Amino acid sequence: MQEAILIATRADIREELDRIASHIAQARELIGKGGPIGRKLDFLAQEFHREVNTCCSKSNDIELTNTGLAMKNVVEQFREQVQNLE
Repeated sequence: MQEAILIATRADIREELDRIASHIAQARELIGKGGPIGRKLDFLAQEFHREVNTCCSKSNDIELTNTGLAMKNVVEQFREQVQNLE
């Protein structure tokens, strides 16, 4: 029973999803303000990548893994665009 609880706890990605939502809000706020935001957005891209990797590593479901891989692709595209900003 304890082992099942441990596995369920490790598979819980709510915290990562909450952080991703927070990072999205921060990115929107930065973009809305304008100005020199490239470095800040690059940092957020790193944080997005970290959270998505954690979600993928916790996944025991192929659909969730596929969603995570799609998210990684979007994060990489975001990061490439951010690197062109000041």
